[in-house]
Amino acid sequence: MIFMSAQRPLDVLNRALGSSVLVSLKGGRELRGKLSGFDVHVNLVLEDAEELHGNESVKRYGTMIIRGDSVVFISPAG
Repeated sequence: MIFMSAQRPLDVLNRALGSSVLVSLKGGRELRGKLSGFDVHVNLVLEDAEELHGNESVKRYGTMIIRGDSVVFISPAG
């Protein structure tokens, strides 16, 4: 049996710093941008943020701060 070391969620976010991520928000909005910061409440700072509908960019925001309690999930944006 192989056991993988447990990964804490904030460790995963720390490794994603500087990378492009997809953020799904309550209410169905999706944003994509470069993760430049976060805190223990999962408040996020995205650079070059853009709102997506499907995979298509519909609005560009630049730098954006997202309140952690509105985040449903964060995923690498391939």
